[in-house]
Amino acid sequence: MATHGREKMRTTPLSRAASLLIALITALGLAGSPTAASTDKRTDSAMDVVAAMQPGWNLGNTLDAFPDETSWGNPLTTKPLFEAIRAQGFRSVRIPITWTDHQSATAPYTIDAKWMNRVKEVVDLALASDLYVLINVHHDSWQWISKMPTNRDEVVARFNASWTQIAGAFRDAPSKVLFESVNEPQFDNATDEEKMRLLAELNRSFHAIVRGSGGGNADRILVLPTVHTSADQKYLDGLSNEITALNDKNLAATVHFYGYWPFSVNIAGVTTLNEETQQDLIGYFDRSAKTFVDRGIPVIVGEYGLLSFDVDWNAVQQGEKLKFFELLGYQARIKKLTTMWWDNGQHFNRQTLQEWKDPGLFAQIKSSFTTRSGTTSSDSIFLPKSGAIEARTLTLNLNGTSFRGLWHGSARLYPGRDYTVSGDKLTLTAAALSRLAGDRSHGVNATIQARFSSGIPWNIYVISYDTPVLSNTTGTTESLTIPTQFNGDRLATMEAKYADGTNAAPHDWTSYKEYGRSYSPAYADNSIRLLKELVSQMRENTPLTLTFHFWSGAKVTYQVTRSGDTVTGTAS
Repeated sequence: MATHGREKMRTTPLSRAASLLIALITALGLAGSPTAASTDKRTDSAMDVVAAMQPGWNLGNTLDAFPDETSWGNPLTTKPLFEAIRAQGFRSVRIPITWTDHQSATAPYTIDAKWMNRVKEVVDLALASDLYVLINVHHDSWQWISKMPTNRDEVVARFNASWTQIAGAFRDAPSKVLFESVNEPQFDNATDEEKMRLLAELNRSFHAIVRGSGGGNADRILVLPTVHTSADQKYLDGLSNEITALNDKNLAATVHFYGYWPFSVNIAGVTTLNEETQQDLIGYFDRSAKTFVDRGIPVIVGEYGLLSFDVDWNAVQQGEKLKFFELLGYQARIKKLTTMWWDNGQHFNRQTLQEWKDPGLFAQIKSSFTTRSGTTSSDSIFLPKSGAIEARTLTLNLNGTSFRGLWHGSARLYPGRDYTVSGDKLTLTAAALSRLAGDRSHGVNATIQARFSSGIPWNIYVISYDTPVLSNTTGTTESLTIPTQFNGDRLATMEAKYADGTNAAPHDWTSYKEYGRSYSPAYADNSIRLLKELVSQMRENTPLTLTFHFWSGAKVTYQVTRSGDTVTGTAS
């Protein structure tokens, strides 16, 4: 437990400056409702309200984009978007808002009225679509709040001014609108104890300003983050002490979760949902629940996903990806955590308002809100293109379900003839695989569906392959494109080591490089690209051996050498 957490904290009164700002906002007429005054009086507990918000979705890269709402590639937010999100089963929306570019950079830090009105308009669109709404101070966290260790007075003044204006503008908003003090709080060049102390100061100020503004804000649910929105126990304890000191039953805690980092970005050889990755997820949610939920304090996982979604969609293999989200949904449900999926436009199509980029992923996530799904140890069975086909065994992960059988399209496969089950071992016979492989052309020959007593059916792909073949090439320190015949196989990961046994940069603590940052396969173009982050840091005139690991189990070595700005690739 942090040192400051052992000290008794109490709610501090509003500063004179904050009080004057509230008076100013009220006098200017900005302290009214977003568009219509709310007369609702919430009777549900904070735990009940946050539970009713499950599941949630983030309107990412929109009001948090800068300088304007559409600057990061998303269209203007409309009511049909929120109606579509509600129709998909979501009950709440987190609206990240960055105020920096819409606010004077000096006192009195006035927020542009046009921007405030647009924020209120978007909030009202969400409310009209029967969604709970969570608004916050978003990228401001690293744009200026992070400077608090060396610029405390100015940061505190701007933070207080921001929340005084926001609280005034939403004073009479319905109770379905929640406030989050700051997104992913961080503080430059500060120790952990200093970070927790600084965040505590901001959270107390936020609490005092909102509560002091009256109206619906008197008992509105306020959401307080940990440092970095991390579920490290020290940060959870720090926030727990603050919430205890505030003695307010209408508070919630928030953390974010993007998975065990090596798995989330595919680095260090972590390509599967292994035991370490699973325990990282389980422990993260368990600590959050024990610290808060077990004491009657709700927890919102304000963002969750995989970090690789912003880099390379295929960095995490599809089956492992589905298993990750299946486990995440289950853990959130049994630990009574409300989750809000981070979507900055890469998941739901905001142009058509109809489809998801990956319907299978969405189906798995949606299902996990209410039930478990069975899976198997792999979603792929790789068969060599030539030679005898042998029986293959997969491990069933029942996850509390029961196995119902295998289907190929509408045709049910026969137990005994096509497959056998012994304990948790599912074995497909050589005869069945031979029939499913057909002419054994490279790639997916057949898709089998494993069905269970509940949840989403699990696809198993029967794939024929030959060992991939890489060819010689020349490139530059900007990138090197290696002609590649994948022959039906898929790339899992890549190692990069020099002859003396040392690992190549970046991340030279591991020989396995990051997918999408150091290398990336392009199946449609029959190539593997070595990216600038890797080739620009190669040693001069020192051969670097790459080992490409494929999902079939095949390994292919390849040598690259840098001379000045030229990089040469040679097949082994």
